[in-house]
Amino acid sequence: ASVMAMGSLSVCFILKLLFFLLQITPSLAYSLKNCTLDYQETPYDDIYLNCASRKLMTVPDDIPKDAVSVKLPNNQIKNINKEDFCGMSKLTYLDLSENLISYVDIGSFIDLILLKTLKMGQNNLTSLTGNMFQGLSNLTMLDLNENNIQFIHASAFQFLTSLQMLDLGYNMLQKVFDIQPILQLTQIQRLDLRYNQFPSFETKDLMLNISSLKELSISGNNLERFSITTPAFPYLKKLEFSTLGRHFSLKWDIPDETLLRNITHLYIDHPVFSFKEFQNILQSLDSLRHLRLNYLNKVLKKGLLSTLIELNLTETHINALPKGSLQLMKNLNSLNVKSNSLTKVPNDIKNLTFLEILTMDYNLISELTCEDFVNTTRLTELSLNTNRITKLDKCVFGNLTNLKRLDLSNNLLLKFGDTFQTALQKLEVLNLNYNSVIILEKGDFQNLKSLKTLNVASNSVGRVKSKTFQGLNSLKDLTVSLPLDYEPYFRGLHLLENLIIYLNTDGTLKLTQPSGYEAYTNIKSLKSFTVICSGYHYGLPLDVPNQLLQYMKHLELFKAVNVYIHAPVVDTFKYNSQLKTLTLANTDLSELNPELFLSIPNLQSLDLSESNIKSLDFLLQANLNALRYLKLTDNEINVINETVFQFLPSLTYLDLSNNQFSCECSNAGFVQWIKNNKQTQVVNAHQYECSFPLDRRGTFLLDFDVQSCWNDGSFFYFISSTCLVVLTLLTSFIYHFLRWQLAYTFHLFLAFVYDSRRRKKGDPHQFDAFVSYNVHDEDWVYREMLPVLEGEQGWRLCLHHRDFQPGKPIMENITDAIYGSRKTICVISRHYLQSEWCSREIQMASFRLFDEQKDVLILLFLEDIPSRHLSPYYRMRKLVKKRTYLSWPQAAQHPGVFWQNVQRALQTGDALTEETDLLTGPAGP
Repeated sequence: ASVMAMGSLSVCFILKLLFFLLQITPSLAYSLKNCTLDYQETPYDDIYLNCASRKLMTVPDDIPKDAVSVKLPNNQIKNINKEDFCGMSKLTYLDLSENLISYVDIGSFIDLILLKTLKMGQNNLTSLTGNMFQGLSNLTMLDLNENNIQFIHASAFQFLTSLQMLDLGYNMLQKVFDIQPILQLTQIQRLDLRYNQFPSFETKDLMLNISSLKELSISGNNLERFSITTPAFPYLKKLEFSTLGRHFSLKWDIPDETLLRNITHLYIDHPVFSFKEFQNILQSLDSLRHLRLNYLNKVLKKGLLSTLIELNLTETHINALPKGSLQLMKNLNSLNVKSNSLTKVPNDIKNLTFLEILTMDYNLISELTCEDFVNTTRLTELSLNTNRITKLDKCVFGNLTNLKRLDLSNNLLLKFGDTFQTALQKLEVLNLNYNSVIILEKGDFQNLKSLKTLNVASNSVGRVKSKTFQGLNSLKDLTVSLPLDYEPYFRGLHLLENLIIYLNTDGTLKLTQPSGYEAYTNIKSLKSFTVICSGYHYGLPLDVPNQLLQYMKHLELFKAVNVYIHAPVVDTFKYNSQLKTLTLANTDLSELNPELFLSIPNLQSLDLSESNIKSLDFLLQANLNALRYLKLTDNEINVINETVFQFLPSLTYLDLSNNQFSCECSNAGFVQWIKNNKQTQVVNAHQYECSFPLDRRGTFLLDFDVQSCWNDGSFFYFISSTCLVVLTLLTSFIYHFLRWQLAYTFHLFLAFVYDSRRRKKGDPHQFDAFVSYNVHDEDWVYREMLPVLEGEQGWRLCLHHRDFQPGKPIMENITDAIYGSRKTICVISRHYLQSEWCSREIQMASFRLFDEQKDVLILLFLEDIPSRHLSPYYRMRKLVKKRTYLSWPQAAQHPGVFWQNVQRALQTGDALTEETDLLTGPAGP
C-alpha cells in the first residue's frame, strides 16, 4: 500500500511539473465544456463549479485547479483516477453522488488537503480500501449512503482524523465489528447505519472503550437486537430506529439504564418495537425530551410521554388525536402533526399551556374556532399551510399574544376582515399567499405594529384599498398582488426594504390617480424592488418608471418581468446610483439605449432575457465596468463582435443560451474569444447550436472551423501593412537621428572608391598637406602657419577657401583634398571640435590612416583641451590617448622648435616604422 501511495505521489508530481513547464495558469478555464460557474454561490475570489447532470463518463480534465467547490452529481462516472483531482489544494466541497463509481485509485484525494465535505452516495462502491481516503485530514463530513459496501478495511479511516459525520446508510454491511475504526475516531459525532444487513448491534462485539459519538441511526429488516452492555457511548444523545417492514422484531437490551442516561432524542419511523418493548424503553430513558413517532397511536393513548418537550407525529395517517393523549404532556413546547388527515384542531392542544411551536400543515382543517387556541398563550409559531380554511373569526387568535410567526398560506380564505385586529402585537411574520381574497380592505393589518414580513400575493386579488397597509410601521419585507390602478398603497412604510409586487392585468396598464406617486415617497429605505406582471398588456406610460424609482435612492436590486413593452427611457435610473442587480425580462429591448446604464456604474448583475435583443453593441458605451454577471438568454442574437467584452473588464459569467447564432466567419472572433479568454465563463457554450446558415443548422457553434476564415488574404494584408508601418517608423528614426552618420558612411565609401581609382591610375599627390581648420581659427592659419610652412619651408598646402573647386559638393571637395595630399594637418580648437564639417574631415582622414596604414595625419592643438572634454568626440579622444600630438600653447616660448617638428612630420615618408608616431609623426615637446 505504501508503494502504491508513493506511486500516486509521483504521478501528481509529474502532472504538476508538466503543468508548470507548459505554463498553464491554474485559473478558471472559461471555455469549460461540461461545467458552469455557480454564480449565485461564488464569492469574488472563489470558484464554485456545477457539473451536474451532464452525462459525464469521467471527471472533466478542464476543471480549474483552484476551484473551491465542485458538484458532479447525476452523471455516469465509473472510476476515480489519481489524476482527476491532482493539484486541487483549495477544494473544500466535492459532490460525486448519483454516479456509477465502483473504483477509486489509491491517492486520488491526496492533494485535497482542505476538503471538508465529500459526497459519494448512490454509487456502486463495494469496499473501502486502506488508503482510499489518504490526504483527507480535514474532512468533516463523508456521505457514502446507497452504495453496495460490504467490506471496510481496518485502516480505511485512519487518515480521517477530523471526521465528524459519516453516512453509511443503505449499504450491505453485515458485521458490526467493521465499524469499530469509525467509532474510534476522536472527532466522530454522527453515524448513520440505516438499512444495512446487521443481525444485531451489540457493544460486546466492539473492542471499544469510549466513543465520542452523539447521534446514531440504525435500522434494517435483519436487525433483531440492539444491546448496550458496556459504557461505550457516554455522550450519545440521539437514537433513530426504522425498518422497511411493518412488523415488531427489534429486541431492546439495555440492562443498565445509566448507560444511555444522556439520550434526549428518540426517532422511530416505523413500529420496530412491540408496545411492551417501547413502554420499557420510555421508562428507561429518563432524559428523553424529543420524540418522533409513526404508526404508534396506541402509545399516545397510554399517556407514556409526560416528560417530552418535542413530539413529531408527521405522516402518522391519523385523522384525530385520541382524547386525553396529550393531557399529561404539560412540558410539551413543540408539536408537529404535519401531513395527516386532521379535520380540526385536536382538543388536547387546548391543555398544552407550555406549547410554543405548533405545525399542522398539509391536513384537512376547514375551520378554526375561538376555543382552539384559548389556552396556548405561549405559542410563538403557528403553521396551518395548505389546509381548507375558509374563514377566520376575530376571536381565533385573540389569546396568542406571544405569537411571532403565522402561516395561513394555501387556504381558501375569502377575506381577512378584523381577524388580525386582535392581540397579535408581537407578530413578526405573516404568510397569507395563495388564498381566495378578492379585496384587501383598509385596516386589515393596522394593529400588527411589530410585523416585519408580510406575504399577501394571490391571483384572485382584484382590489386593494388605499390604506390597506396603514399602521405597519415595522414592515421590512412585503410581497403583494396588486391591481393596476397605482393607488397610494405604501404610505407609512418607512422601514420597508424588500418589495415584491405581482401585477394582475386585464390587458391594459392604466394610471387612474396621478397623485398615486406620492405613495412611493414613504419607502426611501427600499433596497429590493421586484415587479412581475402576468398576462398581456399595452405597457406602462413612459414616465411611470421614473416616478416610481426616483424616491428609491438606496435601491440595490430592481427586477421587472413583463412590465415594459419598450426599452425604458434613458433617465429611468438616474436616482438609483447604488443599483447592483437589474433584471428587465420578457420585454422588447431591441432599441435599447446604452445611456440607460450610465447612471448606475455599480451594476454587478444584469439580466435581459427574452427581450428581443439582436446585438450587443449597446455594451460599448454602457460604462458597465463593475458588471460580473450578464444573462441574455432567449434573445435574437446572431453575430457578436468580441471587442464588446473589452468594455466589461469585470465580467466573469455570461449566459447566451437559446440565441440564434450564425456559424459563419462573422462570428469567428467570438468563437476564438470563448475558447481563449481567461476571465469570463460563457455558460454552456459548447451546447450553443447554429441557426444559420441552413446547411449548418443543428451543429454546434464551437465546432465551427474558424481557421478557414483567416485564409482569405486578410492575414497577408495585415503583415504587409505592419511591415509598411514599421518601415515608415524606421525611416523616420534614421532620418532624424542617423542621417549625418549615414551621409558620412556614404562618403567614406566614395572616398574608398576614389582612392582605389587613384592608385590604379598612379596619380601623384597634388599637395603636401591639406589643412583642416575652423573658420574661427582662420586668422591663426594665415598669420602663423602659412608664412612658415609655405613661405619659409616651401610646402604646398591645400586650404578649403582657396583650393576647393567652386560648385562641387563639399564632401567631394573634402575627399579630393584629403586623398590629393600626402598628409592632413588638423588644427584643433574648441571651435573645431564643435564644427560638424571639421568632424567629417578628421573622420575621413582617420579612415585614410587606417585604410592605407600610412603616416598621413598630423594633429596641432591650438588650445589646452583636457581629455575629459574630448569624450563627446569619441574618435578624437581615442586618437589623442594613443599617440602624442603637437601643442601650440606649449611652444609659446620656442615657436621655432614647434615649426621644426611640423617640418619633420611633413618630411616623414609614408612607410610606418616602429619609431614613427602613427598619428602625428615625431612627438612634439
